[in-house]
Amino acid sequence: MSYDSALKNFLYRMADDHLILGHRNSEWTGLGPMLEEDLAFSNMAQDKLGQSLALYEILQSLGEQHPDTVAFTRKVAEYHCCQYVEYPIGEYDYSLIRHFLFDHAAYLRFEMLTQSSCEPLAKLAAKVKGEIKYHVMHANIWIDKLGNGNEESHRRLQTVIDNNFNLALGIFETGEDESAIINEKIFDGEQVLMEKWLSSIEPVLAKANLKLPPRIEWNPAVGGRKGNHTVHLQPLLTEMQEVFSIDPNAEW
Repeated sequence: MSYDSALKNFLYRMADDHLILGHRNSEWTGLGPMLEEDLAFSNMAQDKLGQSLALYEILQSLGEQHPDTVAFTRKVAEYHCCQYVEYPIGEYDYSLIRHFLFDHAAYLRFEMLTQSSCEPLAKLAAKVKGEIKYHVMHANIWIDKLGNGNEESHRRLQTVIDNNFNLALGIFETGEDESAIINEKIFDGEQVLMEKWLSSIEPVLAKANLKLPPRIEWNPAVGGRKGNHTVHLQPLLTEMQEVFSIDPNAEW
C-alpha cells in the first residue's frame, strides 16, 4: 500500500473517532450529574470536535474533500471510527470509563505521533497532546474519587469495566495498511500503543481498587475500522447531518 493511502486511512480513523465521540460527549450538555461535570464534558466534546476538524484539514491538504463534506455527508459504512465511540452515553459511570479508557489511548497516540514522518501530523500532535493531557487528568481524578468512594460507586465502575473492556480494545484494531503505517514511520503501530496504554491505565485503576478483566477473557470488538458498525451509529449520523443536509453552507 502506498504512503498516501496508508496515511489517509490512518487519519480517517483518528478523525472519525474524535468526531463521533465528541458528538456523544456533547450529549451530556445540560445532563451532567453536577454543573462542574456538565461543563467538563461539554468542553472536552468541543476539544474533540476541534481535533477531528484539524485531522480532516490535513486530509483535505492531501486531496480529500472539504472537512464539512467528509464529516457530514458520508454513509455509515464510510466511517472508520472504532465501535466503542458509537455507543450511547448511558449513565455517568459508562461515559466516565469510556472517557478514561479512550483519552489515555488518545494522549499516548498523539504523543507517539510527535515523531511521525508526516510533518503536519507531527505538528498537530505536539499541540493536541497538551489538550488531551487535561482530559486524562480529569478522568483520573474521577476514577480515583468514585473507585475509592463507596461500595456502590466502586461496584458500578468495576461492572462497566468488566462489561465494556472488549469494546475499548477495539480502539487498537489494525487494518491491512498497518505494515505500511509502521514501515513508512507514520506511526509505531497499534500493538505498541496498546501496551503503552495498559501500562498507563493499570496503575490508575489499581489505586482506585479497580482491575481489568483477565487476559483470557479479552476479545476485542472489531469491525469499525473496516466500516462495520453497530446499530447505534446511523441514528447519530442522521442527527449530526441534519443541519448540513438543510444548509450545506453552514459552518461548524
